[in-house]
Amino acid sequence: MRLLSVSPVAGPARLGWLDALRGIAALVVAFDHSSSTFMSDFRRELMPEFNTSRYGIMVFFLVSGYIIPASLERRGCVRTFWIVRVFRVYPLWAAVVVVTLVLGLFGVARIRDFGAEEAGAVAVAHVTLLQELLGTPSLLLVLWTLSYEMAFYLLVVALFTVRVQRPATVAVTLAVLAAVSVTAGVMPQDSALSGVTGTGPLIAFGSIAMVAAICCASATPPALRVFGGVLGGVVALVLVCNGTVPLWESLVILAAMFLGTAVHRAEHGRSTWWHAAGTAVVVVVCAVWSAYWYGDGDLFTRRGWILAFLLAVLTFGIGLALRRRHLPRPLTGLGVISYSVYLVHPVLLAVIAGTIARRWQNNLALEAAFFAVLIPLCVLTYRYIEAPCHAYGRRLGRRVQPP
Repeated sequence: MRLLSVSPVAGPARLGWLDALRGIAALVVAFDHSSSTFMSDFRRELMPEFNTSRYGIMVFFLVSGYIIPASLERRGCVRTFWIVRVFRVYPLWAAVVVVTLVLGLFGVARIRDFGAEEAGAVAVAHVTLLQELLGTPSLLLVLWTLSYEMAFYLLVVALFTVRVQRPATVAVTLAVLAAVSVTAGVMPQDSALSGVTGTGPLIAFGSIAMVAAICCASATPPALRVFGGVLGGVVALVLVCNGTVPLWESLVILAAMFLGTAVHRAEHGRSTWWHAAGTAVVVVVCAVWSAYWYGDGDLFTRRGWILAFLLAVLTFGIGLALRRRHLPRPLTGLGVISYSVYLVHPVLLAVIAGTIARRWQNNLALEAAFFAVLIPLCVLTYRYIEAPCHAYGRRLGRRVQPP
């Protein structure tokens, strides 16, 4: 098996520049987390200057914003969209969660302590992927971003069902709200809504409402589709106010995703490049303003977050500019397995943390060895878990799609 010789199963042609961006983002996030184990001193010095994790995550969000709404519009069917999404996101997620729990049960890996929270509620919150927004800590740290992905899906479906295709307006509105909230001192505590309603009731509400929204939006009667879409959008907006990241950053994350959508529309002639550029300026200015006003912390610093966000937008812009160029196969290959890299690397780190980590800190050779093990492992998880499930999801989606 040639390393990174993976290729997607038959289907629509892949966008190489997006794969390259995904590959870069996944490697940076994996480096950020692995360096805390193998190069902790270096990471402590780097984080105040450049928040590597936020850089990689923001690149991911921009890419998702670019491609996800386009996928829905191309298919024109909410039911097909959700089926394809489920088979892209959940199979590897389920495998990673099960492996993590089994390893934790046998004491091989360290897993998060959920305190007094009921196991059933924690499980339900995770199955919705909204656990970050339902007041429940993620089993693996990286899973928090999937909550924002799910919230974005719900918002995109909401806009699609009511036939509002103005991502630039949405991006600007969210970005301005972020700047206004932090300037006005509207800084609710982490999971503030959970503190009012209780975690259990919020999980029950969020999970039931999400399932109802998806089912209704996937139904045939137009009125029911609109109701489901609007319900999902409202739920997403409410829950975004309950994240463990500051409210302004939650809003910036969604604004960045809709910025990606605005760029896609400009590229395909549905808007102007000036419109997309103006949206980018507003989002960047509001994000930088918000981060500046938020202030400094241990690992969250103004300059570290701001530099990460600016470089993420710049990286996306460079990728866009090179979209018609031939890109190196190893780089696009990393993009193909990027979801595996993103989800598998914390499991590998959890095993290391539960076994040898304390004896092997500040060791560059082990950092390199970690990636030498991770990449081939992710090639296998893509080939034997992701790719077959992607193919099945597409086939099933075609079957249920109206002619």
